[in-house]
Amino acid sequence: MNRNLWLLALAQGLFLTNNVVFIGINGLVGLALAPVGWMATLPVTGYVVGGALSTGLVAQSQMRWGRRTSFQLGLLMAFISALLCAWASVIGSFWLLVVATVLAGYYSANGQLYRFAAAEVADKTAKEKAVSLVLAGGLLGAVVGPNLAAYTRNLTSTPFTAAYLTLAVAALLSMVVMAQMQFPPVPKRTSNSDTGRPMSEIWRQPVFVVATLGAALGYAVMNLLMAATPLAMQVCGMSFENIAWVLEWHVLGMFAPGFFTGHLIKRFGVLRIMGIGVLLNLVCIAVALNGEDLTHFTVALFVLGVGWNFLFTGSTTLSLEAYTPAEKDKAQGAINFFTFLLMALSSFASGALINTQSWAWLNIGAAVPVVITGAGLWWLSLQRVTKPRAA
Repeated sequence: MNRNLWLLALAQGLFLTNNVVFIGINGLVGLALAPVGWMATLPVTGYVVGGALSTGLVAQSQMRWGRRTSFQLGLLMAFISALLCAWASVIGSFWLLVVATVLAGYYSANGQLYRFAAAEVADKTAKEKAVSLVLAGGLLGAVVGPNLAAYTRNLTSTPFTAAYLTLAVAALLSMVVMAQMQFPPVPKRTSNSDTGRPMSEIWRQPVFVVATLGAALGYAVMNLLMAATPLAMQVCGMSFENIAWVLEWHVLGMFAPGFFTGHLIKRFGVLRIMGIGVLLNLVCIAVALNGEDLTHFTVALFVLGVGWNFLFTGSTTLSLEAYTPAEKDKAQGAINFFTFLLMALSSFASGALINTQSWAWLNIGAAVPVVITGAGLWWLSLQRVTKPRAA
């Protein structure tokens, strides 16, 4: 862990503080302001739709201005969007809240690249550990996010306005952190510069397909269940303090394993660790289907978080095998685009399913992408046995 990695881990923690607070309160604020109940998670969906729409812009800014400048632009948008969310809650405007969260997606598209940047500022022999340890910085979000939302909920006359304002402060703090960082210089590009293979060729690699599948479907399942949890718990008559408690344990599960996931990948192999992530997702679904009390919600969401960590860290590590430094911006942008796209679909589906079906049916539906991810890992393992050099 060098100085840049410590700072990047802190930036990751502040990024996850933003994410956890958004997930924890946007569905509830949306439910209070939405014209109809099934639209409650549209502000959550707006956040990930904004991320998907921003991936191309972020990739261009990364290529032109480099990591730090692009990350600072994302943080500036985080500051502006948090203020807009606060204003939307004050005036009771549902659609302004949705617009503000779409704008916040630009920050999310930048923040999703922190893990890739970790591999660039670490020793070449420790890339998987660097990715894992920077993701572990999300523990700050696990502790601060839910407690911040719970503590600030009623500090203003309008619920959660103060939470949005504190996110604006967190964005300013993260800008100070990012200003202290040093990233590899941006290569000078000319008309003759090597831009690597076209994306059509990169996509033909089984390793890239499965890395994208693991990241996108793993995040979609996690997002589907996490976004619906506050609404499901509210339906069960539980307090917001209970919701904050479950979210805290969920995010702890997401990022605490970061201190050792990299070591596990190095020792046992990336596909095995990702396979364990798939199994943990199935365990989460089984627990959730077994009951709807606080213990079931807590255990299910904690296991879901650990499963996500194994899948997401593994997918990021796996993707490093699929592209060259000249190809990194477009390859990482493609991975993040599909991740955000499936997250957007899962966010919308969570609100619709929890209001029209049930928590049980939502969990049954979540098993489908989990099984697809497992099938993808099995396919790649066969590819590596039959064509080890190509895979």
